Amino acid sequence: MIEARQLTKRYGEKTAVDGLDFVVRPGTVTGFLGPNGAGKSTTMRMVVGLDAPTSGSVTVNGLPYARHRAPLQEVGALLEARSIHPGRSARNHLRALALTHGIPRRRVDEVIELAGLESVAGKRAGAFSLGMGQRLGIAAALLGDPQTVILDEPVNGLDPEGVLWIRNLLTSLAEEGRTVFVSSHLMSEMALVADHLIVVGRGRLLADTTVRDLVRRAGGDTVHVATQDPARLRDVLTGPDVDVTGHIGSEELEVTGLSAREIGLKAAEHGIALFELSTRQVSLEQAFMDLTKDAVEYHGSAAAAGTAQGTGTAQDTETLGRTA
Repeated sequence: MIEARQLTKRYGEKTAVDGLDFVVRPGTVTGFLGPNGAGKSTTMRMVVGLDAPTSGSVTVNGLPYARHRAPLQEVGALLEARSIHPGRSARNHLRALALTHGIPRRRVDEVIELAGLESVAGKRAGAFSLGMGQRLGIAAALLGDPQTVILDEPVNGLDPEGVLWIRNLLTSLAEEGRTVFVSSHLMSEMALVADHLIVVGRGRLLADTTVRDLVRRAGGDTVHVATQDPARLRDVLTGPDVDVTGHIGSEELEVTGLSAREIGLKAAEHGIALFELSTRQVSLEQAFMDLTKDAVEYHGSAAAAGTAQGTGTAQDTETLGRTA
């Protein structure tokens, strides 16, 4: 478990992380989301002791990272895939790490196989592509068979097979009861793999919630209904945790708290004819953009965005036109 209490980091007059309070629990994949410059990487660096908090604290399984006697066996982290000696082979890089913690050599072979690096294990890591470097970084993070896994943008540079691999890996690690904390700008992947979300903007906590609840808050569970008898339908649908809105004289209602199927069945039960019944579709990306719209520090020009869209360039919405 990772626990942050009023975690704060300042660099001169710049506050990168501002009083964060959150808990990352075992048995779930927790997504760590935020615009560029939101403080995600700084927070992760403080978790593993690479940066010291200005104030507040962060612990892993009850202790600061530096106080764990064998940190690789407690916490596995990928914060920078290129943190390797370019002249070493992938296998020798992992062996060197293993020696520092008394990890047996057989474990090196296990993570090489797990990461799909068997065919390049003897090659110099400096010649690896970004995707292969990511796989090596993930192998290093898993070397100590840690209970807590922290990965910063793990799908960067991976091909579709690699993206599917990391998706399944994260899910399996959580199913084994491990704490999995992962950042990504790919909202489609977070929607598929994350059980819980921590969203930050300008260093502050914006949301600590589930994917479903975040989407619901953005209107993702709203059902549009049209009927000749809206007043009667409103009475039929009204109940605990159900919200029905509409305008006087209009045949249309907006319903949250009930599915389209549930609304249709209730209407049929009371003999109320429906003209329209549709669910508003809101993606995690849309919900995220709505939540963080006032916390974005780096904006690209509308012209640049239009040019990218016009050429069909496949870019993640969050990174389009922004600086790192």
